Amino acid sequence: MSLPAITHCDAPEMALLTAALRKGAGELREDAASWPFEQLRQCAEAGVFEWFLDPRWGGRGWSNRDIMTGYLELSAACLTTTFIITQYMGACRRIATSGNDALAEELLPGLLNGSSFATVGISHLTTSRRHLKQPVLRATETEAGFVLDGYSPWCTGATQAEHVVLGATMEDGRELLLAAPMSLPGIEAQAPASLMALSASQTGAVRCDGVEVPRRYLLAGPMENVMHQGVGASPGGLQTSVLAAGLARAACRYMLAESEQRSELCTPAASLSRETERLCSDLLDASEPGADADQQRLRQRANSLVTRSTQAALGAAKGAGYIAGHPVGRWCREALFFLVWSCPQPVLSAHLCELAGVESLGD
Repeated sequence: MSLPAITHCDAPEMALLTAALRKGAGELREDAASWPFEQLRQCAEAGVFEWFLDPRWGGRGWSNRDIMTGYLELSAACLTTTFIITQYMGACRRIATSGNDALAEELLPGLLNGSSFATVGISHLTTSRRHLKQPVLRATETEAGFVLDGYSPWCTGATQAEHVVLGATMEDGRELLLAAPMSLPGIEAQAPASLMALSASQTGAVRCDGVEVPRRYLLAGPMENVMHQGVGASPGGLQTSVLAAGLARAACRYMLAESEQRSELCTPAASLSRETERLCSDLLDASEPGADADQQRLRQRANSLVTRSTQAALGAAKGAGYIAGHPVGRWCREALFFLVWSCPQPVLSAHLCELAGVESLGD
């Protein structure tokens, strides 16, 4: 089936895409050898990848609010595909906003039409591996560019990528971003990890052994705290909370449908749905330019809600939901992902306190 382009976030064509993604999510194998080729093709056909970039680069220039509205619907349909898109578009936006126009003109057309794929390897500059004394991915400057040694621990879809936007640290502590071609000698995508959920995202390490990256692939730096210099989307943030809210919305929709035949589900289904829609509204408001929102508090609410709503859906499904292949079982596993994906320590601490039934870790 040919999918029409989605021209705005509330377009009726969105329902056609999400229905196709929902069907594909149920058919997607949950192993690291799988990859949602068809789902990503459908998103490219519907113009999803154009939402995120300015018309200058062939995009539609959607507002943050419209993008987040789109993410809510996509993540409710297929979290694996949507998670991949966040990493894909994270790479695209960093390329587009880098100021390296020659490289952007070379790479972005193929990335926007889906004929090429890129991803990011930057978590070690933000949350993952920050506690280690030695940077896990090191850069040495040369006349021709930079030499990379080490590894990036969490790269989604690197096995499928032509380019990976890698963050690396120099000996003096300055950091940089490079759109490293995966065809360079010495760079290798390691076998993807087998995860509790989202294994089909093919998330794993990228290792670099003396990889010489020409200077023309430099996106930002060298500078201190390169991730805080406004080059593309910020890591985690509202986007992660929005995806959690989208998954919670899928669970609530399931419960509401079941409650039409089972009166005992009416009260919990309605209550969780109201809470979900309040959170979605707050997240969309927080995405507006100049909004003064407590993003950690929103993430805490999203983590709590996605955990409770998916488990409630499992309870509503009863034994059928515990059988492999039922969507609610997959949703429960996917909800746990938000406890480890770019999760700030205060958010995790608050969730642990909620599970323990205490107000703070000191109680």
